[in-house]
Amino acid sequence: MAIRYDRPVSSAARSSRLIGAFSLVLALAVMIAHRFGGLATPYLVLLLIAAAGGALLAAMLAALGLRSLWMIGAEGGLAALAALIYAAFPLALGAYATERYMTLPDIYDVSTDLVTAPDWLSQPYFDQIWLKRKVQVTPEDREKQLTAYPELTGRRYEGALDRVLEAVRKVAKMSGMTITESSGDTEPGRDPEDRPVKPRQAGDDAVADAPDTIPVPTPRPYDDDVAKLIRGVKGVTLQGTTRTLILGLRFDFIIRLREEAETTFVDIRVASRYGQHDLGFSAEIASDYLKALDAELLGIAGG
Repeated sequence: MAIRYDRPVSSAARSSRLIGAFSLVLALAVMIAHRFGGLATPYLVLLLIAAAGGALLAAMLAALGLRSLWMIGAEGGLAALAALIYAAFPLALGAYATERYMTLPDIYDVSTDLVTAPDWLSQPYFDQIWLKRKVQVTPEDREKQLTAYPELTGRRYEGALDRVLEAVRKVAKMSGMTITESSGDTEPGRDPEDRPVKPRQAGDDAVADAPDTIPVPTPRPYDDDVAKLIRGVKGVTLQGTTRTLILGLRFDFIIRLREEAETTFVDIRVASRYGQHDLGFSAEIASDYLKALDAELLGIAGG
């Protein structure tokens, strides 16, 4: 008569598979809802923390299941392996966010000008829900930025403001940044070549290129206080929004262009909308934009 042995079953392994699958589905669902739906960022963060916690629990139970398989030959090895596969993505996402949270400064606003950062044309405000933060950016926050991102500085281009402005808009569009308002320009959201052409009237053939108003040339003082004031005021400010590629986290930005003599200074300020810690994304957005602008204006960048 044959003897039949009944193998014990690891309940921890079976539970780990269910919890791991739930964590993966939860993480993917909330990411899609935030990226393409109306889920607010604070709820995204909360649910991703829950998904990462469930994935961690699933990994621990899977480890118990594998131990039982090794020690007493309990069934559940495949379930434990599946749990580890399911939990990998939520755990990796949680580990990535935790590493950035622990190693990068707890700031949500960065600027290439640490002393006189560009002022918002419209102050961004959003209900923080449970992600609370300081309302004002302090000098201590700027010191933290300088320590963490010393390479984040403004740019000086040896070119006229209109040429640099055209490149600024072009790079913003290529980078997925949407300009919503401006100061110092009449048509902020439209490229120069897209502006409507003024219809010609009868009798315009003789002076087709004549301007409506004839400018009166006057000598420009370069050394007195009035000249410095004029040079300081002349410029353009663009404000807009952008989103990260995968999670769709929203950020506000402002780009300031100032013309002095034959050079144009470009500064950028980027701020996250929720929480005190931006996980370094604000600095990445600003740095990537400036690098793309340097490439667009290659050859005329200055220190």
